[in-house]
Amino acid sequence: MVSSRPLGRGFGWLWASYAVSAYGSGLGFGALPLVAVLALHAGPAQVSALSAVGPAVGALIAVPLALWVEVRRKRSVMIMMDLARFAAMVTIPVAYAFGWLGFVQLLVVSAVVAAAKIAFNAAGGAYLKAVVRPDDLLVANARFESTNWSSIAVGPPLGGAAIGLFGPVATVLADALSYLLSALGLTAIGGREEAPAASGKGPLRARALLDGWRHILGHPVLRPLYLNNMLVSGLIMATEPLLAVLLIRQLGFPPWQYGLAFAAPCLGGLIGSRLARRVVARFGRAWVFRTIGTLRAVWLIGLVFVRPGVVGLVTVMVVELAIIINMSLYTPVLATYRLEHTPEHLVARTLTAWSIGQQASIAVLTALAGLLADATGPRTALTVAGLLILTTPLLLPRRGRTPHPVLNRPSHGPS
Repeated sequence: MVSSRPLGRGFGWLWASYAVSAYGSGLGFGALPLVAVLALHAGPAQVSALSAVGPAVGALIAVPLALWVEVRRKRSVMIMMDLARFAAMVTIPVAYAFGWLGFVQLLVVSAVVAAAKIAFNAAGGAYLKAVVRPDDLLVANARFESTNWSSIAVGPPLGGAAIGLFGPVATVLADALSYLLSALGLTAIGGREEAPAASGKGPLRARALLDGWRHILGHPVLRPLYLNNMLVSGLIMATEPLLAVLLIRQLGFPPWQYGLAFAAPCLGGLIGSRLARRVVARFGRAWVFRTIGTLRAVWLIGLVFVRPGVVGLVTVMVVELAIIINMSLYTPVLATYRLEHTPEHLVARTLTAWSIGQQASIAVLTALAGLLADATGPRTALTVAGLLILTTPLLLPRRGRTPHPVLNRPSHGPS
């Protein structure tokens, strides 16, 4: 039975820091492309490059960072990554104020922020295991999930209003300050974290960079969950730019309706994340992986039938709401299972490998969907994405393949 007891002061500060950062990122959602368009008058090719190249370079930087994260105090790494993101982001409003802002700077900032985010999440997953009891991990992950979705529901509309009132870099500054506040919150946790002992030299350290993928691909349940998650996330995210073209350019939706169509359904994230503990207690995690994992995939095809007017707006909102409820229920269960089935000395590298795989899948599938949309139109590309995602439940773990959690070995560094 999943516990509902208080999770302690340490988790309280960790959650508060996450919330501040999440709401800052919500305010700054899509801020760099907006700055490129509004301040630098960038064209579609430059905006696409900013959205793809920066995160891709960040993912490459994160590969060697994973081992560095593994052998250091996780809270210190999280604070450093917050400060790195603050330092990178704050250069944008400063450069804008002095008239020095350029497109290359936006690319560099995008790459730094992407790499720091992956390293922060890797360290955060490992640190969470030290802050809460093993049977409280699902509750903790569900709280993070609900915070994430509420920030997406509230942040972008407020961010759009802030840009209208204060200019194109207003939300960038807010996002930067949120990282600084997050670092202060993590510092307030206090106490001394034991440092993992580093081991391994030369070829061993180089080979150890791939240990996260080895662990995932060698695990009978994590492997199908990983492959399934890459495809589902990639196909869902690939539809976002297609919908922007379809709804705004072809169907004539005003921008405020487009924003509403995606912001309002994010409240479904509060529903799904709050249900996660009860659903697992009643049906078990294997049922969640098979059933909810399947339900995540069946709704996307509904976007093909969007039409102009109120009916079309409602169609988008219903489809997005259904997807988000199922995703927000599924994700904390997956995150908890992944932590439970990863030895402590591999957590950072495993989470890094997971993030890089997901980010790469999103980039590749988004690019392919864009090419298909250019050749055939956005509705055809949406149809292909909707049909492909219907095949992803075939990758989910088969019935009965739910090994017990691994026994966490002491953190003695890479082996």
